Amino acid sequence: MKTILQAFEWYLPSDSQHWNNIKENIPDLGKLGFSGLWLPPASKAASGVEDVGYGTYDLFDLGEFDQKGTIPTKYGTKDEYLDLINTLHHNNIEVYADIVFNHMMGADETETIEADIKAEDNHLHNIENNKTVEVWTKFTFPGRQGKYDNYIWTWHNFTGIDYDERKNQEEILEFEGHEWDENVDSENNNFDYLMGADLDFSVSETVEQLEKWGHWFSEMTKIDGFRLDAIKHIDFKYFDKWLEQRAKQLDRKLFIVGEYWSDDLGKLEYYLEQSSDRIQLFDVPLHFNMKEASSTNGEFDMRTLFDHTLTASQPARTLGHFC
Repeated sequence: MKTILQAFEWYLPSDSQHWNNIKENIPDLGKLGFSGLWLPPASKAASGVEDVGYGTYDLFDLGEFDQKGTIPTKYGTKDEYLDLINTLHHNNIEVYADIVFNHMMGADETETIEADIKAEDNHLHNIENNKTVEVWTKFTFPGRQGKYDNYIWTWHNFTGIDYDERKNQEEILEFEGHEWDENVDSENNNFDYLMGADLDFSVSETVEQLEKWGHWFSEMTKIDGFRLDAIKHIDFKYFDKWLEQRAKQLDRKLFIVGEYWSDDLGKLEYYLEQSSDRIQLFDVPLHFNMKEASSTNGEFDMRTLFDHTLTASQPARTLGHFC
């Protein structure tokens, strides 16, 4: 049985001291019985130290390069991050990295391309075809100057975005020659697109870059597992191979939990059917049951707490999420 601490919250101060603060509290965490820590995204994000980490800018910058107005991330520097992981391991506490592969944000340059405008409530419905747009999709990472990886991301790596710089207009744009992934959540008729520049997992270079980063990151950190962000928006089969490679690389079973934010039990069960058996899911229906139980002034029937939950239907592949 694992007892995992979500070792961050959204409104932490933007002082780049979080890695150091956790390190100072490691003895107490061990006494409290935590077997693992879920750490926030460590890569440089679009809003620099003000970014919680989910607006991924440069996966290879863990707080090492002067980018987005800062060297450290909101949580600290690369050296502090690696020191924290090493110290946790020495105290027999596992570490799980939060990774964000669905999108990238904060591009360095724009590109002018053709795209179709999609309806907000139906991402398969065209409002306008073949519109010329200017989009923020070129990632050159000038502060890193090619260290670790010299790949330049362009619009070819992405399926779409939600902003046309030319007209200063927000709209969902699907790029010419690209299509939303089909094996994703059915909300909005297709919920591939969430935010930012949406990664296209049918493009071989995109997949190769994520594999290259995964190998680099895992080799350096010796991480114990991953929390996968926004998986309802990513092809349900994508992580099978990526996680298989990480397990082979590290030569051990990794702890994997995915965030599929839906209280529809059927959707969660379908994802588990489609994906690798390495992946567990947060029990979002249980989260909402507990929320209701805590906010109805004692009127909630506690005998029904586990009704229609993943814990009841798939106990071996779920993680209770009580925050």
